[in-house]
Amino acid sequence: MGFDYRDLTPDLILDALAQTGLVIDSGLTALNSYENRVYQFHDEARRRYVVKFYRPGRWRREQILEEHAFTALLAAEEIPVATPLAFDGETLLEYQGFHFALWPSLGGRAFEMDNLDQLEGVGRWLGRLHEVSSVHPFQHRPQLDVATMLEEPRHLLASGEWLPRSLAKPFFGVLDELIAHVREAMSLEVEQISLHGDCHPGNILWRDGPLLVDFDDCRTGPAIQDLWMLLSGDRQERMMQLDALLAGYEEFMELDRRELRLIEPLRAMRMVHYMAWLARRWSDPAFPRHFPWFNTGAYWEQQLKAMQEQLLALREPPLSLTPAW
Repeated sequence: MGFDYRDLTPDLILDALAQTGLVIDSGLTALNSYENRVYQFHDEARRRYVVKFYRPGRWRREQILEEHAFTALLAAEEIPVATPLAFDGETLLEYQGFHFALWPSLGGRAFEMDNLDQLEGVGRWLGRLHEVSSVHPFQHRPQLDVATMLEEPRHLLASGEWLPRSLAKPFFGVLDELIAHVREAMSLEVEQISLHGDCHPGNILWRDGPLLVDFDDCRTGPAIQDLWMLLSGDRQERMMQLDALLAGYEEFMELDRRELRLIEPLRAMRMVHYMAWLARRWSDPAFPRHFPWFNTGAYWEQQLKAMQEQLLALREPPLSLTPAW
């Protein structure tokens, strides 16, 4: 919990990269990542690479290797995903206690969430991904569940002095009500498959079609987890987006319509998990620097309001497909 990357110096990074045989011909450009440390650089042939140093203690070695094997499996099926490079047959390297991996730096423009054609294209590849992943269950990656996404975060937030005392009682009262609603919703028995796990628009590049990147949070869960973060706007807009997404998705994989009931529960889980993630990482100096609004009274008032609104969303009818005209 207290790890803060102070030992990951520029010299250590360069020494670690040197053991790959690559000759670095540029400085290291830090990319937007807080959980891990990620840098871009050029080699002497002006080829661009990305190196990720995994946060020690977060994943076991076999879990990281399973992430790498998952992307290799998908790429072998011609699904457009970013896969790590192998050096002497190894994709996961180690130097002075740090695990790291390298990828070719792949360019692309941002995925346009409001572009229904692009959304259908993303849906098509997610359907293909799930068609493959549904018959290749994870052995080491975690399960998306209420315990890790809600109950453990609640315990963490309650065990520290994160909230102003005046807000603690109403905050945890609403949080407990939220957890009860989500626990009941997530008791729905649906198929659990191997997922990207964090399929938000920032993890999709567009290169004449989608490219899925960053499988750091891949895990087992319901298929809808890889779809719901691609929906935004008001209810009517989200229904249109869902139509487009499933038009592509169901060319390969039929979605169990009951899973639409899980969209708001999954959103609630992500919301609470994010609060606890910030608390858990607060001793890392990068977090107070980049998230200065966390741990303020205004932040917790905002989160209390957001949870109250999410309770209302949990009580609304789930999304459904728009009728064909």
